[in-house]
Amino acid sequence: MSRVTTQHALTSSIAVQVRQVEAAVRDALQPLLGEHGLTLEHWRILAVIDDEPGLGMSEIATAAVVPAASLTRHMDRLVERGLVVRRADPADGRRAVVALSPRGQSYAARLRAAERGIALPTLPLD
Repeated sequence: MSRVTTQHALTSSIAVQVRQVEAAVRDALQPLLGEHGLTLEHWRILAVIDDEPGLGMSEIATAAVVPAASLTRHMDRLVERGLVVRRADPADGRRAVVALSPRGQSYAARLRAAERGIALPTLPLD
């Protein structure tokens, strides 16, 4: 159940609105994320990789809004769960690139479908 309902007074603060939307998304996706012991941060990483396979780690961290220092730990969990494959960049063997595994592609499709069904809070447009 979403933490933001029509009973809550919405603010004109963009920062608060963003957190309210994030809470609604997290609440809606938690059952699916819980299947693999994942968090919303993991989903952001998977979504970025799904959109653009072959990105490097720093590009993923930036696009997914995840601290670069924690990305390796998150990525290790996704690899362990069989959702992501990591390999050396053919153009630069020192650089790792990642893509979704077939299992990861199926899981990402389920999460995207769940996202489309989320009733987001109505935010004031000031």
